[in-house]
Order: sequence, then C-alpha cells, then structure tokens
Amino acid sequence: MSLTYIGQQITIYGTLCYLVTGIVGNTINVYIFSTTRSYRTNPSTFYFLINSILNLVYLLIHPTSRIAIGVGNDLTQTSTSWCKARNYVLFTFPGIVLTCPCLAMIDQFIATSRNAKLRSFSNIQLARRLMVIMCFLWALHGVPAILFYDISPATRICQITNSTFLKYRSIYLLGLTYAIPVSVTILFGYLTYRNIHSIRALVNQHIDRQILRMTIFQAVLVNVCLLPYAAIVTYNNITENEMKDTSRVLLENFLASLFVLWNYGYIVGNCYVFILSSKKFRQAVKSKVLRWRRPNQVSITA
Repeated sequence: MSLTYIGQQITIYGTLCYLVTGIVGNTINVYIFSTTRSYRTNPSTFYFLINSILNLVYLLIHPTSRIAIGVGNDLTQTSTSWCKARNYVLFTFPGIVLTCPCLAMIDQFIATSRNAKLRSFSNIQLARRLMVIMCFLWALHGVPAILFYDISPATRICQITNSTFLKYRSIYLLGLTYAIPVSVTILFGYLTYRNIHSIRALVNQHIDRQILRMTIFQAVLVNVCLLPYAAIVTYNNITENEMKDTSRVLLENFLASLFVLWNYGYIVGNCYVFILSSKKFRQAVKSKVLRWRRPNQVSITA
C-alpha cells in the first residue's frame, strides 16, 4: 500500500469527518451567538458569530472540493470558472476567518485596559464597522486569483499564470495567513494577561471572564493548528530548488496532506473549545440545542 494511496484515503475520510463536525459545530455557534442576548451585544462574540458563518461557507466550498479531488473528480481541471472561483475562495475566506480571532483577542486587550478611553473602543458598533471593512479588503485581496489562475493547456492543471503573483502566494501563505495571525494572537493574548494581573479589581467590573476564556482558547486553537502547516510551507519554500528523489517527494506530499487536515482544526474546532472553556456556553447549548433542562432551570437568554 503506497503513501500516495494512504494520503488519498486520509484526505477523503479525514476531510469528510472534518466537514461533518465542522458544519455541526459552526451551526451551533451561529445559533447560540445569534439567539443569546448578551452574546449579541459583545464585540468578541460578534466576531465569533461572523467567524462561524464564514467557516460554514468555507466548509461547503473547499473541503467538499478536496473530497471530489480525492475521488478523482477534479473540476478545476475541466472548468476554468471553478478553477478561478475555488482559488478566489482560498485567497479570501481564510484571511477573513483568521481576522476574527485576531480582532476578538485585540478586543479583550482593549476591554481589560486601565485606560477608560481605550475601553470605550470595545463596542459592538465599532466591531460591526471593522468587520465590514475587513470583509471588503479581503474580498479585494482575492481578485488577483480570478485574474491569474487558469487551466494550463499543456498539463490541464489549474495553476497561477503570473510569475509575480506566484511569488506573492508564498508571502500570502506565510505572512497573512500564518505569521500575522499567530503573532497578533500571541502578542495581544500576553498583553491581555498582563492587564488582568495588573488591574484585577477593574477587570472584575468590566470583563466577562467566560468570554475572555473563550477568546484565549480560540487563540490557542488557531496557533496549534497553524504552526505545523506553516512549518511545512516554510520547508517547501526553502527546498523548492533542491533535487529530490521520488521517495522524498512522496513522503513530503503525504506529510503535507496530513498537515492540511490538521490546519482545518481552527475552522472545525471553535464550538468544541467554546464548550470546553465556558460554562455559560455549555448551558446555552444544553438548553437551546439539546433542549435539556434540569427541573426549575431557567432558560438562558442573557
């Protein structure tokens, strides 16, 4: 049994598993964050809501196409429109999705600040404006993918046709979708932690500690999922001009398929880390989704 075959099977069944768990988890997120009053008015949980909606859209497009490729039905080799559209999604949605936990972590830093003027920037109106701006910018960012991806007449492979954009793709993968999200979440996570320990009494008055834990857990999830794939992308960039034998290429492709699946974790796992980190969120899931209540338990609406 070859590594290529094993990699294909892992891609098909692993992606299918991620697809199901991701759709279930993100649907729960959308329902809870949109129907619980206190979540609707908090900037961080607003970012969680938008993040979950975008995750659902991304899951319905990208993983499903990976499954199709795994079973030998790669539409990007036969449809120019799908070749361009799929790569537009790849250059747009991951950026927006990763922007959300960054903004949520920054919001928690602002909300825990000693400076009252700075804390005033933690509000739902500003969060909505920022999200509109970010979505617009990332939508523009994906336009070159429509222009510079096409099916090669010689190889029948959907690929970049512009050398400059090909170089930019490496910058995009390592910079915008890995280095910046990891750096921002770590930096503002540390600054938030410092705020909490320096102004403990103030935090007790202004911060929902469960939302803070949810934000931190989400940031940890993002970093754990991004770093391994970032490492292999870096390795591929460093070794792209080296002569490699067949066995090494097969091994690298196999490892890449594993890390791609691992990379999906931040899209799939949000709901489950929220359940793990927040008692309030768990109670909301029990009462609103599972319809489970203890005797005399009051439904969560705030």
